[in-house]
Amino acid sequence: MQTLSQHTPMMQQYWHIKGQHPDILVFYRLGDFYELFYDDAKKAAQILNITLTSRGQSAGSAIPMAGIPFHSADNYLAKLIKAGESIAICEQIGDPATSKGPVAREVVRVLTPGTVTDDNLLDQNRDIILTSIFKHDTRFGIASINIASGRFSIQELENEVTLFAEIARLNPSEILLDENSTLNFSTAVKKRPAWEFELSTAKKLLLEQFKTNSLDGFGVNNLSLALCAAGCLLHYMQYTQRAQLPHIHSIVIEKNNDAIFMDAATRRNLELITNLQGEKNYTLTAVLDNTVTAMGARLLRRWITQPLTNHAKINRRLEKVGLFLKSDALDAIREILKNIFDLERILSRVALHSARPRDLAHLAHSLSVLPELKNCLLKLYPTELKLFPELHELLQKAIIENPPMIIRDGGVIAEGYDAELDELRQLDGNSQQFLLDLEQRERERTGLSTLKVGYNRIHGYYIEISRLQADKAPIDYSRRQTLKNIERFITPELKSFEDKILTSNSRALAREKLLYDALLSKIAESLIPLQQLSEQLSQLDVLTNFAFCALKNNYVAPLFSTTAGIEIINGRHPIIEHVIENHFVPNDTVFNSEKRMLLITGPNMGGKSTYMRQTALITLMAHIGAYVPAEKVIIGPIDRIFTRIGASDDLSSGRSTFMVEMTETANILHNATENSLVLMDEIGRGTSTFDGLSLAWACALHLANHSKAFTLFATHYFELTHLPLECDGIANVHLDATEHNDQIVFLHKLKSGPASQSYGLQVAKLAGVPISVIHHAKLKLAQLENPPDIGITTAIPTPCFKEV
Repeated sequence: MQTLSQHTPMMQQYWHIKGQHPDILVFYRLGDFYELFYDDAKKAAQILNITLTSRGQSAGSAIPMAGIPFHSADNYLAKLIKAGESIAICEQIGDPATSKGPVAREVVRVLTPGTVTDDNLLDQNRDIILTSIFKHDTRFGIASINIASGRFSIQELENEVTLFAEIARLNPSEILLDENSTLNFSTAVKKRPAWEFELSTAKKLLLEQFKTNSLDGFGVNNLSLALCAAGCLLHYMQYTQRAQLPHIHSIVIEKNNDAIFMDAATRRNLELITNLQGEKNYTLTAVLDNTVTAMGARLLRRWITQPLTNHAKINRRLEKVGLFLKSDALDAIREILKNIFDLERILSRVALHSARPRDLAHLAHSLSVLPELKNCLLKLYPTELKLFPELHELLQKAIIENPPMIIRDGGVIAEGYDAELDELRQLDGNSQQFLLDLEQRERERTGLSTLKVGYNRIHGYYIEISRLQADKAPIDYSRRQTLKNIERFITPELKSFEDKILTSNSRALAREKLLYDALLSKIAESLIPLQQLSEQLSQLDVLTNFAFCALKNNYVAPLFSTTAGIEIINGRHPIIEHVIENHFVPNDTVFNSEKRMLLITGPNMGGKSTYMRQTALITLMAHIGAYVPAEKVIIGPIDRIFTRIGASDDLSSGRSTFMVEMTETANILHNATENSLVLMDEIGRGTSTFDGLSLAWACALHLANHSKAFTLFATHYFELTHLPLECDGIANVHLDATEHNDQIVFLHKLKSGPASQSYGLQVAKLAGVPISVIHHAKLKLAQLENPPDIGITTAIPTPCFKEV
């Protein structure tokens, strides 16, 4: 086994740093490159599709190496983060000119999928969430943080069903688990040592973070599992950020009854954020997102994935939307908001002292439009929008209008802001004229008309004379460099100038960095009210967006009632109506205490699934405070939305399509309540006709008699249409269709009663099934519908379980 002493000094330094970060990639700075070695190099080369090479030898073996240019590192880092990798950025902190041995280096930050803050590494429309999970017996504690907003939340959940539903809602970029955990997630998972989840450690970290002597004021003392998860999360944040976290100054307790419960299957089937193909188009978000700020777009997604149950809170949102709808100022407000940059993420970088010069320029520009925005809002309602005039004036004076990307390049602080910096810059600014004057004087003194004064980075400033004329150099000329045809000299005067200029450059950059850091600290003093401003502007963007959507799409305000039920008159599918070229056929949905289940029959492609999803989407839109696509909507209390629509094999877990269907069905039967909305589509189709019909029948009865949930139950089993005769609260409806010239015509209109026939052969013909097959199918259908009488009677009517 090799020891550290067998390696070169540089590789000894590398292995010392790598030993502190064994499970993540180390970007080791060498000049203008970041280099990766050994297994890190092999992994990065594969993910990034870059060349894997070698760098000399150490301990007698070639060193596998891959490198990327420093100036283009962000593109490569983004790819690695997207692949779920974490990266330690190791920078040179020593001066190569004064270093003996390897230049001093240290890890300055750790990038992980759940903790990145750089805009270049982020999707501007998606929240970056880091979640930690701690399990004890069958219960779970969860802590989550949005590093951009500083929102830190905890909660405790009773079982895995609610855990996985909450993870589906949060959609975290990274999950922290105890090293012994057996939980499986598709998200990037980091296993952490058990001691990071200890309750005493967690409380100590939280007290230090919130700068308080007690957690009593946060109301979290009885949430020990959640606190354990929070402790691990805070420890991980401190490890990755290498900085204080001043923008995390409170903790929020998530309450399960504050939002409508939706499991992962429901979120997927309703195509809220992504469609069933995993794309972002043709989703509810795509229809509703006309926001004009990045932070507004992210807030909209949070609202869509967390519809409220509190009618008072919803109505406050709807009231604001109504004000904007009636106002002539809507367009003006949205135009002003377009000038607001991503304050949420800018402020997180300010808090972490990683904000770049352009962040501050963007902050200044955003603050500049606030007075105009406030004037527009005051015409509609009283507003406490804070303006920050002093901070805006400071930023305007301190930062040039279009600063460079990074502070170390200089040229960020505006002229006139600091007298000392101006003086140092003036020395550099006057240098060119000094060199021209010196060159002219030396030509006159020596009589050499070809004499030149120049500079290069290696040898510094020099006076250049041809070798043929070198013997005419005055006695105060000291030889600095000899080339093939020229000699280069330096004089005491030029040396004094060189020292002054070079030190003035470095002093100016140091001064500028000092001023910039002080500016960040000054902004951080207003961090909490600035975060509140960011939240206000995000909400304003979403609410004015709702008003814009309502005008654009002819939406109406939903009404809420304390009486159980759902009444949707002439409702439309918000996504489909934007896709189809023809007029969308609206339909009603009415549930009340007397009618809690609609049993839906009709042909395939007749619109059953569209109608069902439409009802759920209108209900969800109403609960986020948006106007809805309908003529009239009144909704009573809703606590949960469930969907059992479509299914596919879950090969990774070894589950068949039917097993997936039954698992989702079981979840609904166990958890639906009388205030739940349930969508059940084609239950039992994945098994034999008898088994399928029996299961569908029993499930429908359970939902009607036991759960008493508001249920849309679509089926092809005609026998189920007899259920209204056996059970109160069930009504038959169907999506109508007709035939014209032997072709099926879908009318898409919901009508009372069961469907009269299935139109299965007509749909098959429409799909392009060969005519010969259709012909044989017709013959077989006639036999099944009119079987021969052979004198045998059974308890099951024939034809057996005719489907519609």
